[in-house]
Amino acid sequence: QRPGLPPVRIRSCPTPMARLRYCHQGFRLHNPFPFPKPLAWEAPITTQTASSQPRTGPTPKNEEDWSHLGFEVPDHRFDQKNEMFKRSVWDPAFAKQFKRFYMEVVYQDRPGWTKADHALRNAAWNLEWGYARGNAGSNQGLYDWEAINPKAERFLKQGGRVDGSPDELTRLVKAAALHLGAGLVGVAKVHPNWIYSHEFNPVERTHRPFDLPDDCRTAVVMAIPMDYKTIRSKSMVLQGVTTGMGYSQMALTANLLAAFIRGLGYKALPAGNDSALSVPLALAAGLGEWSRMGLLVTERFGPRVRLCKVFTDMDLAPDLYRPFGVVDFCRVCMLCAESCPSQAIPQGEPARKGPNVSSQSGVLKWYVNGERCFTYWATRRMDCTRCLSICPFNKPPGLLHDLVRFSIRRLPRLNRLMLWGDKLLGYQKRLPVEDFWRWRD
Repeated sequence: QRPGLPPVRIRSCPTPMARLRYCHQGFRLHNPFPFPKPLAWEAPITTQTASSQPRTGPTPKNEEDWSHLGFEVPDHRFDQKNEMFKRSVWDPAFAKQFKRFYMEVVYQDRPGWTKADHALRNAAWNLEWGYARGNAGSNQGLYDWEAINPKAERFLKQGGRVDGSPDELTRLVKAAALHLGAGLVGVAKVHPNWIYSHEFNPVERTHRPFDLPDDCRTAVVMAIPMDYKTIRSKSMVLQGVTTGMGYSQMALTANLLAAFIRGLGYKALPAGNDSALSVPLALAAGLGEWSRMGLLVTERFGPRVRLCKVFTDMDLAPDLYRPFGVVDFCRVCMLCAESCPSQAIPQGEPARKGPNVSSQSGVLKWYVNGERCFTYWATRRMDCTRCLSICPFNKPPGLLHDLVRFSIRRLPRLNRLMLWGDKLLGYQKRLPVEDFWRWRD
């Protein structure tokens, strides 16, 4: 039972996920498909206390003024149960996709799809799968909200809280985040509608009302960059190496920064994909801009980042939303939408309603069709990063690339010319798989 959350009792049917059990190094699979029809799924049945009825309708109006944000905020919270990966656990319509993506393994006798390639990909994920568990739920593993290493306790007890002005403390925390592995870092106040209304744990199959402590409504948001060459590989398995490294590094960096903040005498709640929506938090923290593909696009790394955050009661100075021309460029650039193998990225104008319940509708933006995206992943039994690799903002720093970024930011009339140049130079081509194992020679 976690502090501040009411007890919830769950009764579930004998499904594949019901046979996942924790072990001290992560999850261990115990004969998940013993029945002739293993995909007869049933949504979990919950028993809630009287004080923990689900949130429905708009969130009560917050007293804080959010007009300074510079982008829209939905008038309701999102239930994590409807996020596409969580839906695949309980929604019978995606039982087949779940089995293919999470349970089946098919090696191929060609470069990029061998057992060795899969082994490297899985090694990259090992820290997240085994010790972080941020995709399973909040306040566990490396994302524990209160963990203090016994060797650090004596330092914490000596002296009082480290005080300072919001600007001083912010500079201190940002410097620490960069030293501890973040590629980018910013600070945001947490809008209540960015916090999940309910948390869904896919391993325990629990679905419960969720909230953050009232005194931890400031977020230190960090972007972890992914390798440029790896994400451009022709092999989806090898692309998964840098994705897995991103998730493992997220857990490591968030855990270390939380330990630092606790060492200063403050509360620190590290989080990966759990607890709250990462993209709007990153927008508010000044890390980037929203895009056609539904992902955050940063000025330095483009969309090839993974996001983590630490919620704290420290009085920090929040950053501001800093658009730099991404939305205007996305209006003329269709590369991600045209190249998406599942056609999950819209080619039209922004809308206020998403294609299904896996979208938090209500704001004007481009909504990705998560059902199509996940179905393609399941077909290939591997995650896909095609939209990240083909995005023109994806380029590493360099004189030419920096000049293009300057043009997009200051001279949007030249966007079509910049797009033409990107295509002319062949940046859409994926890198040969044979080069991957030689990159580190």
